[in-house]
Amino acid sequence: MSIRGLKKKQPKTFKVKIITVDAEMEFSCEMKWKGKDLFDLVCRALGLRETWFFGLQYTIKGMCTWLKMDKKVLDQEIPKEDPISFHFLAKFYPEKVEEELLQEITQHLFFLQVKKQILDEEIYCSPEATVLLASYAVQAKYGDYDPNFHEPGFLAHDELLPKRVLRQYQLTAEMWEEKITAWYAEHRGIARDEAEMNYLKIAQDLEMYGVNYFPIAQNKNHTDLLLGVDAKGIHIYSINNRFSPNKSFEWSAIRNISYSEKELTIKPLDKKAEVFKFFSSQLKVNKLILQLCIGNHDLFMRRRKVDSIEIQQMKAQAREEKARKKMENQRLAREKQLREEAERAKEELERRLFQLEDEARQANEALLRSQEAAELLAEKAQIAEEEAKLLAQNAAEAEQERQRLEITALKTKEEKRLMEQKMREAELIAVKLVKESDRRAKEAEHLKQDLHEAREAERKAKQKLLDITRLNYPHMVKYPQYSPTDTRDANFDKGSIKLDLKDIDLKRLSFEIERERLDYLEKSRKFEDRLKELKSEIHALKLEEKQSGLYS
Repeated sequence: MSIRGLKKKQPKTFKVKIITVDAEMEFSCEMKWKGKDLFDLVCRALGLRETWFFGLQYTIKGMCTWLKMDKKVLDQEIPKEDPISFHFLAKFYPEKVEEELLQEITQHLFFLQVKKQILDEEIYCSPEATVLLASYAVQAKYGDYDPNFHEPGFLAHDELLPKRVLRQYQLTAEMWEEKITAWYAEHRGIARDEAEMNYLKIAQDLEMYGVNYFPIAQNKNHTDLLLGVDAKGIHIYSINNRFSPNKSFEWSAIRNISYSEKELTIKPLDKKAEVFKFFSSQLKVNKLILQLCIGNHDLFMRRRKVDSIEIQQMKAQAREEKARKKMENQRLAREKQLREEAERAKEELERRLFQLEDEARQANEALLRSQEAAELLAEKAQIAEEEAKLLAQNAAEAEQERQRLEITALKTKEEKRLMEQKMREAELIAVKLVKESDRRAKEAEHLKQDLHEAREAERKAKQKLLDITRLNYPHMVKYPQYSPTDTRDANFDKGSIKLDLKDIDLKRLSFEIERERLDYLEKSRKFEDRLKELKSEIHALKLEEKQSGLYS
């Protein structure tokens, strides 16, 4: 067979894109595939066995519709696009999630879908409950709270609260994070599947959980109502109140549901009860309502029957899986506890080691300081010893100086005594000299007076002689050869000799007086020099006495 022949026999395919709550997948489908074939392929890809809760949803002409399982995919009214998009979602909801959701993947898909419905405000939730649900969602995503790892702001990029709640309370993102973290810290030790299950157990008690709403009219007057279909039955709501139904029909109380064109009839099991009829806007809506009613009724009846062998096996496997996970979680918890204890012990040892290292470092520093102090003390001791030696030497020198000063003082006292004696002698000599000077001054004065008197007498004598000469010899000069003058000349010569002798005595006397005056001046000069020497010696002695007093 040729390759071309093989190619001709290959079936034709078309592409579909399956969108789950958290992922997207693409598949190639054969043209002849029915809706169940595509659905089974998706379930196998997801590893899902609880297939009865889910379906493939698509949107056509603004209306959400579920893919029929018993009809070919391409024969249904699906969007004309490539690839064709389908949403894999939960179509029916369990009454009790903890009992009915057996697989972890089923539980996880329900958790993601219900969480999205709450955030999109398709399911109303009070602000307090939304904070608690957000804390379980954070526990499922991040695990146990660790303040060292989960620092403020770690939830900034997570959508955890409905916008209605954020608008209702004027709180900052940091305040909301603080409230969620307070609850989140209380969930320590809860595994991801347990956190998701706790989330679903809280959500299943909400009034709008698992309800599909459709606008209807009770009569031809077109009174606007809402018809809700859920796992427990059919409920009639007023258009503005989706929480409390005006009328409810449990599945166990419904005998038959049928529709004719836009009219849908609900017949109660009690034949005496009133038959409820309502009108929808389109025939497709009635078909969708009937489809949801049949599916929810089948599940309702199925829950109240004995489980099939497949369900029993799945429940047994789920119990074993839960037991295994419980043991695994306990083991992990023990290991985590042991690891935490080991980490705490390690931290304690590291802290102790750091403390010991710090103490050792401080001890080394103290030892170094002690060594430095010892060296410094040794240096100081050496310096003190040298200073002591120097002081001893200075003391010895001071003692020698003291002895020298004592000897000097003794010498000074002796010299002082001698000087005082010399001063007294000098004073006596000075007194004597003063007296002698006075006496000589007086003698000189007498001699000067005698000299003056002698000179006056001489002058008078000369004058008298001249007068006598003039009187007795008026022509003596003119007649020098006259003979009678010889005798008189002789007498005159005698008088001149007498005068000359007297002049000689006066000159001698003056010479002696002058000589004695010079001697006196010489002695006075020597005496003054001696007095100056004595004063210098006395001044030197006084300085030595002052220095001796300072040394003492």
